[in-house]
Amino acid sequence: MTAQDNATDAKSRIDEIVKSNDVVLFMKGTKTMPQCGFSSRVAGVLNFMNLDFRDVNVLEDNDIRQGVKDYSDWPTIPQLYVKGEFVGGCDIITEMTLSGELDQMLEQNGVAFDRDAAEKIREANKG
Repeated sequence: MTAQDNATDAKSRIDEIVKSNDVVLFMKGTKTMPQCGFSSRVAGVLNFMNLDFRDVNVLEDNDIRQGVKDYSDWPTIPQLYVKGEFVGGCDIITEMTLSGELDQMLEQNGVAFDRDAAEKIREANKG
């Protein structure tokens, strides 16, 4: 297999994952054992909000690790997708959580989450 074949294979695998799961987080590590601070923060928010999401550990597959960056045209990990749409990385997810935009996006897409937990995150971060 050539590097081109690997990239094509990774893109189709990423596409399948993104389209077959309501919420997907491409991250370093897993939702129960994140391997970097940014992945830990986003997974922590999603877990705290009791959101059911698919975690994909990019550290286990270099083709996926690079492929997801090409797929979204976004240079960093983690990357969050909701209903097939790229939402953003750590800073964007943090900002959207604090502003309530993430709640709205999840509601509009029919994704279940704990609204009280989302509110607690905002309360704890009021400065």
